[in-house]
Amino acid sequence: MTLQNDNIYINRELSWIKFNERVLSEAENRNHPLLERLRFLSISGNNLDEFFMVRVAGLIGQVNQAIDVVTVDGMTPQQQLDAIYKETDILIEKQQDIWNDLQSQLEVENIRIITADNLDRDQRSWLKDYFLNELFPILTPQALDPSHPFPFIPNLGISMVMDFERRSDKRVVRELLMLPLSSKRFVRLPGDKADYISLDNIILAFTDLLFPGHDLLGYGNFRVIRDSDLEVEEEAEDLVRYFKSAIKRRRKGQIVRLELADGLSKPVEHLLEEIGQGISISKSQIQGFIGIADLAELVSEDRNDLKFINFTPRFPERIREYDGDCFAAIKAKDILVHHPYESFEVVVAFLQQAAADPNVIAIKQTLYRAGRQSKIIRALIDAAEAGKSVTAVVELRARFDEEQNIYWADALERAGVQVVYGFIELKTHAKVSMVVRHEETGVTTYCHFGTGNYHPINALIYTDLSYFTADPILANDAVQLFNYITGYVAPNNQKLLKMSPLNMRSELSKLIQAEVNNAKDGKPAAIWAKMNSLVDANIIDKLYKASQAGVQIDLVVRGICCLRPCVAGLSDNIRVKSIVGRYLEHSRIWAFANGSKMPHGGAKLYISSADWMPRNLDRRVEYMLPIENETVHEQILEQVLLANLIDNQQSWQLQSDGTYCRVKIGKKKFNLHDYFMNNPSLSGRGKALKKRKTVPKLYLGD
Repeated sequence: MTLQNDNIYINRELSWIKFNERVLSEAENRNHPLLERLRFLSISGNNLDEFFMVRVAGLIGQVNQAIDVVTVDGMTPQQQLDAIYKETDILIEKQQDIWNDLQSQLEVENIRIITADNLDRDQRSWLKDYFLNELFPILTPQALDPSHPFPFIPNLGISMVMDFERRSDKRVVRELLMLPLSSKRFVRLPGDKADYISLDNIILAFTDLLFPGHDLLGYGNFRVIRDSDLEVEEEAEDLVRYFKSAIKRRRKGQIVRLELADGLSKPVEHLLEEIGQGISISKSQIQGFIGIADLAELVSEDRNDLKFINFTPRFPERIREYDGDCFAAIKAKDILVHHPYESFEVVVAFLQQAAADPNVIAIKQTLYRAGRQSKIIRALIDAAEAGKSVTAVVELRARFDEEQNIYWADALERAGVQVVYGFIELKTHAKVSMVVRHEETGVTTYCHFGTGNYHPINALIYTDLSYFTADPILANDAVQLFNYITGYVAPNNQKLLKMSPLNMRSELSKLIQAEVNNAKDGKPAAIWAKMNSLVDANIIDKLYKASQAGVQIDLVVRGICCLRPCVAGLSDNIRVKSIVGRYLEHSRIWAFANGSKMPHGGAKLYISSADWMPRNLDRRVEYMLPIENETVHEQILEQVLLANLIDNQQSWQLQSDGTYCRVKIGKKKFNLHDYFMNNPSLSGRGKALKKRKTVPKLYLGD
């Protein structure tokens, strides 16, 4: 099979849909508590919304501009849209089926979603007061007739179209009512039972108050999804001002999708289609609940018996051994922290100590996503106000966090922090902190390299690695990374760190080729990599060639994977799995056997901020860091990575046709997340894993 064959790649967009199908399948997984299953359902809805807002919007834009660029898998934009609409219609229908099933199970647990017709007298009385006091003042009905222009419908906004007969003259009138975005979708009614009613059902219960003198004949809901991607113009003179303007424009982005409740009249459908302004848009008839993502509100119900058992991350023992002194602990020995099993508070403590320590003279920090309530930002502000030199690289293009990042940038600048926005044409996605400290032996630089964001909420649900070191070589490499971002000074003597877009791609190519050479020489040859997405065709081609040379390749790819494994003559030696469970697998870890029989320490091991996608390798500032500390090397390779491969309770195996099948559990069950929750510290845990019989093929020495 030649590498030019279109069938050797899986389409990126269709692979993403398969990922969201795996997320949705967790809503059917009876091993999960009921409200957690509901959470997975809502996540699948939110994922799908963002997919249309960005990826589908981009394809629609290409079609409307008559751009017929063919993907590496041989599909035009229109062909991709046709396939996407077909697959997402199936997925949406499945969402509704699952919601109907979950609704029945929730009722058994005395959690009910009731309609206007189900209200008892007390509930109706309470709800009437709620309607008059909370909703009536903010609802704005608008007649749909020639004298009223069609109003602007906000992105993800849900609207009701209602037909009334006016009693005074028996005339039929049509009204449009947008559900206020400032209000929650569901209201919990008072009482021992957890009864919820949706906003649209509340309105239906009191149409006589909102439309006196009118009799309701019929109604239907609809929702719009708008193009929400932001493109940066390279000639933008003021990046902050440009983004503030672009965020406002995004709110009025082109409509790319209409979701129509089953039962809306054809005239209303035609009217709604007209607001798309004649462009090609996606349209779906929803038989059920519109806005699946809103079901997340119900998960907040105070029923711990229907949720995952609470888990509190453990603060790293190594820092405790030094009475909470991060610098002393790091200087004594490099430290690896495994989130969310070990607390993200250690990263916060690192920067808080730096802010308060009079011997610290400088802090440098990249910020991609920091969250709304950020202790990290507070620590940087405190450090600047204490007179330290503080530099923050704030990435304005962190999708859907742009506005929050502008807010943080303003707050940091007011405190005296030197805020840098990096390159116009490149996103800064690397997660790095530097603290420079005067000590008796001279100046010491402490570094933190993370595979995830400096985001306290994400750190509770994303699995990531934090690596702390005082290695002067890595410190020098980190300085050059920051100089590249802030001053556009290209590094010329980095010893260990590799960066995109400069040399990460070439380094990966060398590492893969080295395994090919080892295979040809009869040495152990294997690649073991964990990431979020594998899309880059050039890297995929190199992996295919490595497989043909006899290199054993095991990949853990949570989301999109465009590589086809297990194809005869092409990828016989490549296996791909995806893990979807309680936590979102986010860490990027790459291992290359390097001619050694593992689990001996000769393998080359890296952590990174990057996935194997063109954007990460060519259009972002990323890092890949070799792990040379023996203890940390063992912890990552023989614990974190090994546990990912032997998981058989949350894993899906990618088939050569692009479909996924759940991994068969077999005699020995192993749940990756449960294991690390029960064994949060990585110290001394590797032996227990290596004793298991189900070690992966990469452990060639066993």
